[in-house]
Amino acid sequence: METVLPAFDAAYWQARYVAGRDGWDTREVTPPLRAYFDQLTGHQQPRILIPGAGRAYEAEYLHQLGFREVFVVDLAPEALAALATRVPDFPAEHLLEADFFALSNAQPYDLIVEQTFFCALNPALRPAYAQQCAQLLVPGGTLMGVLFDTDFGPGQEPPFGGSKEEYRNYFAPYFDFRHFDTATNSLRPRQGRELFICLKRRPGPDA
Repeated sequence: METVLPAFDAAYWQARYVAGRDGWDTREVTPPLRAYFDQLTGHQQPRILIPGAGRAYEAEYLHQLGFREVFVVDLAPEALAALATRVPDFPAEHLLEADFFALSNAQPYDLIVEQTFFCALNPALRPAYAQQCAQLLVPGGTLMGVLFDTDFGPGQEPPFGGSKEEYRNYFAPYFDFRHFDTATNSLRPRQGRELFICLKRRPGPDA
């Protein structure tokens, strides 16, 4: 019999935040992402999207570095409100309470940052995630971040794990792989269990 997972909708995520069931929340930007951000240059002000951003410490860090075209999207209003409270001058119009899969590509992004969103999705949506990332990026745009390269075992709720080999199949139709290997600077509880990815969106009909 096929396993039917619950709907991980706005109400589900809001309830988890309210109940304090937010074990993914590190209360700071994680080292692999911080190291990548530190080598970016902000003079061109790239458009940056952080999907499933949660409390968005990554957006806060980028904002502190001077990046002004950072957009975050999340289903849970509590998550977006937390960023607005911590960073009062973060543009309110860049806080998108929306479904990532419904975002328009009318104004594509230069960079998409992945941090615990992929593992929070119903695994059946992973092919659609890869395709949507490609559609939201400019040709040559970058998808970077971390993916859990570990098996969390059977479960009905996020996080959902997986393997490097599985993930490669989702992204290969749309991206060139610049880096796709075990992160060397993960937080201690995640050491050896994270892939750092840096993928470049290819032009083409599939994207």
